Amino acid sequence: MASAAGRRPRAVTLTAGARPDGPVERDIVLGGAGRLRGTVTTLDGTPVEDAAVTLTDARGEVVAAVRTGPGGGYLLTGLLDGDYTLTACAPGLGPTALPVGVRAEDETWQDVGLAGGGVVCGTVRARDGRPVEDARVSLLDTAGNTLGTLTTGADGVFRFPDLAAGAYTVIASGYPPVAAALQVTGGARTTRDVRLAHGG
Repeated sequence: MASAAGRRPRAVTLTAGARPDGPVERDIVLGGAGRLRGTVTTLDGTPVEDAAVTLTDARGEVVAAVRTGPGGGYLLTGLLDGDYTLTACAPGLGPTALPVGVRAEDETWQDVGLAGGGVVCGTVRARDGRPVEDARVSLLDTAGNTLGTLTTGADGVFRFPDLAAGAYTVIASGYPPVAAALQVTGGARTTRDVRLAHGG
């Protein structure tokens, strides 16, 4: 077993007498002592609690992972010297990936800002303005792919979160279907009511 201050200890197994012509040699590599610390916030500076923070190496393998605390802070320890990719994500917010260099025996500080994913929401209403329950609402991208489908409750409300900026189409049916085109900008909330009418 080998250990050193600030490094992860390691044990290896050796077999005595494996080489009768000389001593048995074995190098032991101890985990690094580098530390990576920072805060995950929204772009306006609000701390993001319970965000997933992941550190991957140049081969894409996960080296460390942790979730942020109430103040949005995170701490990754026992890191080897090298260059990594730091990724943070949280529900309702777009993921962010940053390159970061870690040096052994040092503490590196890297804050991460998460941009809010776009949200499309609204209410399905009948011609007289009443909310429509059990209306089927679908969200399509510009290629016509269905990104999500839901059924409205008694309030007629629909909501599609975590959208990238771009053009979308909302289709509501329950009466004859109605389509509404809209544009989503990064991190913005786009509200669009859809009014349905009886075919007769």
